[in-house]
Amino acid sequence: MSNVTSGQICAHHHLYSTLARGMPPPPRQPASFIDILEQIWWRIDGALDLDIIYWSAALGAAEALMSGTTCLIDHHESPFAIEGSLSTIALACADVGVRVNACYGVTDRWTANGMVSKVSPLSPITEGAKRGLAENDRYLGEGGRGMVGVHASFTCSDETLHAAADLALRHKVGVHIHVAESLDDVTAGARLEYLAKEDWLLIHAVHLDRHLAGRIVHNPRSNMINSVGYGAPVNHSNPVLLGTDGIGSNMLEEFRLAYARLREYDIAATPDIAMSWLTNSYELFPEARNDIVIWNYDHVDSAWHVAFTPDIGALEVTVSGEKVLSNGIPTRVDIGEIRAKANEQSQRLHARL
Repeated sequence: MSNVTSGQICAHHHLYSTLARGMPPPPRQPASFIDILEQIWWRIDGALDLDIIYWSAALGAAEALMSGTTCLIDHHESPFAIEGSLSTIALACADVGVRVNACYGVTDRWTANGMVSKVSPLSPITEGAKRGLAENDRYLGEGGRGMVGVHASFTCSDETLHAAADLALRHKVGVHIHVAESLDDVTAGARLEYLAKEDWLLIHAVHLDRHLAGRIVHNPRSNMINSVGYGAPVNHSNPVLLGTDGIGSNMLEEFRLAYARLREYDIAATPDIAMSWLTNSYELFPEARNDIVIWNYDHVDSAWHVAFTPDIGALEVTVSGEKVLSNGIPTRVDIGEIRAKANEQSQRLHARL
């Protein structure tokens, strides 16, 4: 047994949600998944600017390192600060020493008349969606590591979904999209069936009613918090990865929760199944296998040990030969300064809400 592993990978993150902690209560108590989106997350999206985006990403990246996570796959939306947002995220992660695969989640829910909850498939593409596609195109065209992001099919017209799929093909990358997270998006399978490719990331897939090409990213904690149900990823033939949906970057903790939820569903399930969901992400960040994480636990390479051992922490992290975490503290940046700056920006964000 060993206290050393490769770097961990979060296959689905929303780094800007790092500053949502402690936000003011929503205008009314959410009673459905759509309410949660409207009252919390879409309000946050609309309040972001580039300063908030940078410091939320910097704090999220630092916390990732402190959890032994060296690579993040981020899905971003900031409808009033689209241009340059992906480069801002990439810069913050690079400053900390974390690799990132970024995308901008295009959507037609922001219209000239304000925000709508659902979008007709037959409606035309909006200017906001065009700007989001342009940000993906710019970032990828300038050599940024990423994908083409789509929020979810229920907030996009068919024209927008096809435009995103075409842009991804041109850049030889996949599409990163929320799929059937709740019953509000139950038609996602039918709308994406002939668009999806094997390099797509299908996020959540809780209510997916058919096979789609791509990798499914399971986010058990988020699904429980949002009360959308259990997706039972073992029932799909797709490769399964693990993400946090923006609730930190502690992938060993997410693994433990994924296993507990799986075991509740299937008494015969073993921790090795959930551990495979972690290791499947190395296909997207193969260099993470060469990252070195030293932990405060001697059996961290055993799924059966980790599944039943909380509070495992990273002591040292080496990325591309550089020690970026020492004694549990990032080396490239001042974690105290990042926390202070992030706190300032969180207060600005919360004031805007």
